[in-house]
Parts: sequence; structure tokens; C-alpha cells
Amino acid sequence: MNTQNQNHNIDIQNPFDEVSKATDNLYIIRDTFFPQNPDDKSSKLLHESNHCLNLLESIPLECRKSTMHRATYEHLKGKILDVFPDYKKEAEDHLSKAVKLNPSLTDAWLSLGNCLWKKGDLISAKNCSERALNKGPEKKILCQLSMLERKMAKGNENEAEMVEKSIKYAKDAIALDVTDGNSWYNLGNACLTSFFVSGAWDHSNLFQSLKAYQNAEKDEKMKSNPDLFFNCATVNKYLENYERALSGFEAAAKIDPSLNASGEVNNMIGLLDELESFLMKLSKPERLTGPVLSLATVDVNLSHKKVTVDLLFEGLNKSTAVIGKVLSFVKHENIAPFYYVACDSNHSCFVLSVYGIHANAIRKGDQITILEPWYKNVRCSWKGKVYQFKSIRVDFKEQMLVNGKALSSSQAIQSSIHAQHKPT
Repeated sequence: MNTQNQNHNIDIQNPFDEVSKATDNLYIIRDTFFPQNPDDKSSKLLHESNHCLNLLESIPLECRKSTMHRATYEHLKGKILDVFPDYKKEAEDHLSKAVKLNPSLTDAWLSLGNCLWKKGDLISAKNCSERALNKGPEKKILCQLSMLERKMAKGNENEAEMVEKSIKYAKDAIALDVTDGNSWYNLGNACLTSFFVSGAWDHSNLFQSLKAYQNAEKDEKMKSNPDLFFNCATVNKYLENYERALSGFEAAAKIDPSLNASGEVNNMIGLLDELESFLMKLSKPERLTGPVLSLATVDVNLSHKKVTVDLLFEGLNKSTAVIGKVLSFVKHENIAPFYYVACDSNHSCFVLSVYGIHANAIRKGDQITILEPWYKNVRCSWKGKVYQFKSIRVDFKEQMLVNGKALSSSQAIQSSIHAQHKPT
């Protein structure tokens, strides 16, 4: 009898505890359950959300009379309804009631902001996050503001400034908890965005992004985040760390089969096989005699020091230039970069990966002058096969002369790698 009374008293004092825990579990399922068939996830979320709603409605009316309890009820109902990817007006209505009844409910402001983000009302979503932040600094709030700044920055005339603000929010979140993997992941996305917004000049942002992703991977909770592995692999692919990229895409595919990560693995292996095939065909010196002789007659007036590929250092080679001949364009599945096989005057063949330039700007047989080349000696081992070749990367048109002439602005395109921007 006494035990029953104690349990009854606990229920009255903490009427929302059970449904709060069930709602937390609902969101864990949303963030970590990735079945082969995406419909299975939708079914599970529907089943679990109905369970949560039933628990919520089973709370006696007398436990919902106070303003604080009514606010909690509205918050939980709105949050449960908002677990699905698409916007629901019913969820917005309940969450709006919650913050009106109790403006101090930080998580309700966050949930409302998330719901409005799905609706496409980014300004109102940001206002909600800022209202939450006014209650005190919290990493979840700062991460949401960081993501919103990046989302709102796209196409804005103050894009670079807004992305820098996104980075600051991300760093502020990390300062509150340096072990939180989600905050590091968010910083990685912010730095990656900044790299391209700033014109792809500042490679320190790219490396900061990679470092942040690596720190995020140290948090056990992030082991189930496929986007972390996918985004990190994308940066590694750009840096031509092909082996790490393949491992990352494979890890992402195992967590969430619905991602195109397996396709990325197949495309990359197909590219590496294609590059190897071209380089093997050109391995005989007599095949390069014509192109090399034509290079010997070229006179390019440069302030840069002319060097051959074998004299390049790993990374950025400042104040130097490599002159070569385009031997072939390499077709592959990805939109960017474009890949070419070229050779220099020493019969050294290398792979040229080009970002930020239209495909028709460089053709087979063109003489190319690469200014301040970014060089890498690629070695990738995957499933028992080893790929090895010399590579030069070009990020923008200012690094390249084609047949002795600078490229026009009409031949340039903006490079972009899209880090995840989505409500969480």
C-alpha cells in the first residue's frame, strides 16, 4: 500500500518524466536508426511517436492545470509531432503555445526554431534560437545558430561575414564542452563552408575543417552520424587523401545505406582505375616525344621560377611554375573536379585536377602553365590494390595559363562542396 502511494506521489510531482524520457529516446531513434529501407525508419518513428503521444495524453488533467505544466505539455506534444523530416503546422502551434505560457523553456524555443526552419522561415527560426540564447549559453543553441547563419548566408551579399559568425558560434559551443562531438562536427562544416566562400585561397580553413571532423570522431556518440563520415570523406577526397576518403565513405554507407556513399566509393575506384589506365598507356617514353618537343619551343615570360614536376615539394609551391602538355581528359562520374593527364619537359606524367574552371577551358593538346602548384605524391591502397601517381591541383583560374594566355572570367565557375545544412 505504502509503495503504491509513493509511486503515486512521484507521478504527481513529476508527471512528465516518463514521456520526457520517451521523447528523448524518440529523437535518438531519429538520429541513429538508418535501416536499409528508409520506409522502415518512417514506420518506426510513427510507432514510437504514437507511443509518446499516448503517454502524454494519459497524464491526468489535474496534473496539467498549472501554467508551467500546461507549457510542458504543449512543448512535449509539439516536439513529438516535429520528429519527422517535414514541417507540421500542428507542431508549430503547440510549440508556440509552450513558449507563450513559459518563455523560459529553452528547449521549447529550440524546438520551435527547428520547426520554423523546416517551414522555410529562417529569420523566425533564428529569432527563436536567439531568444533561447538569452536564457544563457548552451552548446545546442550555439550549434543551431551556427547552422542557421550558414544556411542564411548562401547567396547573401554579406556571405563571408555571416559564415565567420557561424564559425564563432561553433567555437563558442566547443568552449562550453571540448569533448562534444556534435560541436566539433558543426565547426568542421563551418570551416569547410568558409574555405569556399573565401575563394578557396585559404587552405588553413580546409585543414581546420578536417581537424574538427577528426575531433568529432573521438566522441562515441558521433559514431552513428553518417553525415560526419561523409563530410570528412569529402574533404579528404578534395585533398586527394583517397584512401581516407574511401574509408570514410564506406563507414557512412554502413551507417546509412540510403546515402550515396557507396556510389562515391564506386566512382572514386572507377576514377583511380581510369587514371591508372591512362598513365600505364603513357609509360613508354616514345609516346611522349612529340608533346615534349613542342614544350621545348615554348617561351613563356614569367616572374615565377620554372620547374619540372620532380622538383616540386608536397603542398603549395610558392613562386614556382610548371609548364606541361595536356595528353588526355579523363571522364568520370563526379561533377568536380575535372581530371587530365599531362606531362612536363622531363617526360614526367602527372594527374591534373582542376576546380573552378569550365570543362571546355582546357583541351587535349593544350600547353598549360600552372602557377604556384599544389603538389601531392598520391599513394592509395584499397582492397589489395595500390594506386600511385603524381598529382597537381588547380583551384581557380588565376593559377593557370592555357597556351600562354590567362583564362577569362567567363571560363571560371565557383567551386563548392556542400556541408550538411539541415534542421536537427
